[in-house]
Amino acid sequence: MRATPDSPSPVLDEATALYWLMPLRYFYERRGLLLPPVRFIDPPNVPEPDRSLLVHDRDMTPTLAAYHGSDLRLEVLDLDRSDDYLLRLVILRRKDNLKPVECGAIGIQIGRFPPAARELVLAGVVPLGAVLAQEKVPHQGAPRGFFELIADDLIAHALGQQKGDVLHGRCNELSFPDGEAFADIVEILPQMA
Repeated sequence: MRATPDSPSPVLDEATALYWLMPLRYFYERRGLLLPPVRFIDPPNVPEPDRSLLVHDRDMTPTLAAYHGSDLRLEVLDLDRSDDYLLRLVILRRKDNLKPVECGAIGIQIGRFPPAARELVLAGVVPLGAVLAQEKVPHQGAPRGFFELIADDLIAHALGQQKGDVLHGRCNELSFPDGEAFADIVEILPQMA
């Protein structure tokens, strides 16, 4: 069951929540850290403007670029790669003033990507959403759930927030038109002023 703007988030057991948070959990475990407190919430309980930025099935890169009125650049904080699978912990920043607009963790199966798209993803300079649009890679998004998170040192530092701030995010899955999933994404927004 997917969470959509018209349906509530499914009731989650701990194993499902940890699975959805896997890309982020990976980088925490790699550092010997515990995930900060995360609570999944129904879409109507995500406050604005975060709700309009998270509760949809579109790519986040163009959604955030339009909201902020700036193209976005990618900053890779950490990555791990094996064969055709890439895990990255990233910050999306506005190009005009370098303000962080998202912290994300993503696991990407790149084996079926066209060569040019695959090279761009591996280069780690262009956000995934921009690569998919630029290279016209057909895909669809399916948000799994929406959450609030209590910022710890890692997330607070990445997003220019205070430790303890309540932030909102989503777990999303991207797939090809034939239904094969190629990306699991955890996307966290800073508090909007």
